Amino acid sequence: MRIGPHAAGVSVEPPEPELAEPVRRYLGGPFDLDAFGAFAATDAVLGPIVEALRGLRPPLAPDPFETLVTSITAQQISLRAASSIRNRLIMRFGQPALRAYAFPRKEALAAAAPADLVRLGLSRRKADYVVGLAGAEIDLDGLALLPDDEVKSRLVALPGIGEWTADWFLARHLARPGAWPAGDLGLRKAVLRFYGVTDPRALQARFSSFANLAAHYLLVALRVSPA
Repeated sequence: MRIGPHAAGVSVEPPEPELAEPVRRYLGGPFDLDAFGAFAATDAVLGPIVEALRGLRPPLAPDPFETLVTSITAQQISLRAASSIRNRLIMRFGQPALRAYAFPRKEALAAAAPADLVRLGLSRRKADYVVGLAGAEIDLDGLALLPDDEVKSRLVALPGIGEWTADWFLARHLARPGAWPAGDLGLRKAVLRFYGVTDPRALQARFSSFANLAAHYLLVALRVSPA
């Protein structure tokens, strides 16, 4: 599909009714911005940030396997480098469509040799993680039915999946309201910048069920506000 701007929201091509809900979710539709705005207004630091970024909806990754592979490729390198490696991975193992390539299916990566992924730019360890994840006997779709703690415990049991990846899975795929990626370097910088706090974990209870949105707004504010 192709998504474009429209006066009433977005236009979707092809305009099939069954695409409406996947597109709404992809564009952050599950987030309740009105409730978040009311909550943020009670916080002297977060309130002005949310007002300045009014309308921001974090996009949600539509597929659990793609979400995890994306996180693995992004571990400990720049987002630009990770994106380049991921693009090569998609073009090598994905299926071409009209305007882009579909993300590789689990079966395609499970059958790949780790050395083939290394040639695309992944480290040998990350290549092993991706191939191992593709072949793992875990119901990734079924994780959506589990509470946050259970989702995290099942994910971190997999090689290559740590707290950082599990937290972002909760935040950017499952849209869990209380997800708070305390180990993220960017979030650490943001809470230090705006709250003078060195450990993001100290603020999670403060944001409660709005922690996910608070994290995204703080990260964007850190990027767009003057130093």
